[in-house]
Amino acid sequence: MDAYKLPPKTLPRSPGHYQEWVNACRGGPPPGSSFVDHSAPVTEVCLLGNIAVRSQKKLKWDGANFRFTNDQAANKALHREYRQGWTL
Repeated sequence: MDAYKLPPKTLPRSPGHYQEWVNACRGGPPPGSSFVDHSAPVTEVCLLGNIAVRSQKKLKWDGANFRFTNDQAANKALHREYRQGWTL
């Protein structure tokens, strides 16, 4: 342990999650937890995993077209049917 040295600090230190968000809103650098770069892809993987578990089969995902290429039933799980009078 005496020979161990801490690795060099290569990443900028965070002023805190809230301050990063405020700085980004004011035109500063993007926060470390950028929605576009991190949160959206991670959420997509988790939700697609839920559909795969429910279908109990290996699914092939076409991210560019937002659909499964090998299972139409799994594609139906991507969206809900809206009641009459409600649309997006």
